[in-house]
Amino acid sequence: MSEMPVLTADRGAVRVITVNRPDKLNALNAETLDALLAAFHAAAADPGVRCVVLTGAGPKAFVAGADIAEMNSLTPVQGRDFSLRGQKLMRGVEKMPKPVIAMVNGFALGGGLELAMGCHLRIAADTAKVGQPEINLGLIPGFGGTQRLLRLAGRAATLELCLAGAPIDAARARELGIVNRVVAAAELEAETMKLADQLANAAPLALRGILDCVNVGGECGIEEGLEYETAQFGLMFSTQDMREGTTAFLERRKPSFTGQ
Repeated sequence: MSEMPVLTADRGAVRVITVNRPDKLNALNAETLDALLAAFHAAAADPGVRCVVLTGAGPKAFVAGADIAEMNSLTPVQGRDFSLRGQKLMRGVEKMPKPVIAMVNGFALGGGLELAMGCHLRIAADTAKVGQPEINLGLIPGFGGTQRLLRLAGRAATLELCLAGAPIDAARARELGIVNRVVAAAELEAETMKLADQLANAAPLALRGILDCVNVGGECGIEEGLEYETAQFGLMFSTQDMREGTTAFLERRKPSFTGQ
């Protein structure tokens, strides 16, 4: 495979972004973090892309964590900057205006789980393992793991995963709400692309409105969240897609959304 740390390929309106360091179990070094951020910016700006799938190269790992060899010699200031670099990527993924699906094909540990949690949806192979093992290195999660895991799985599960540092299997991750679906490893790509194609054919502006509402609502009070949702709901009535969707429903035909 190419030596580029990140590969991109289009499958119709779905952009597939692949972390391409299989010999390092797709560990995240600074170069890879920057390449991923650039890839997501490009996907956001491309009107032909309606959904993004993120995965890791090779059969073993989605992303097995941050690059320990690179971190080993960092100074405190460099360590802070490395954390900020990772958090900029995760927040950028989380705020993407198009749905992002993590296709978790293997180990998603440390920074790998943090990257997956930044995605909007997560589909895991039944052979996948996830966890926050930083405690075993004398570290804590630095790319948002304590915060996103808390919001996904709750306080008890977050403390157990971060304090004990032991990985869990995909079935347990599904029980905790960390991943949305678990499928057989042999069916992972087909099932992920099936969902991605479904989202790519949905109304783009409505997808963005939902993503924005959930992102805003997760960080504010109920009254503010409801007010924001109402504003977004009203905004949809200015779109051609809303007219197309409601008209298609009344005419009993499949809608054709253009993102207008």
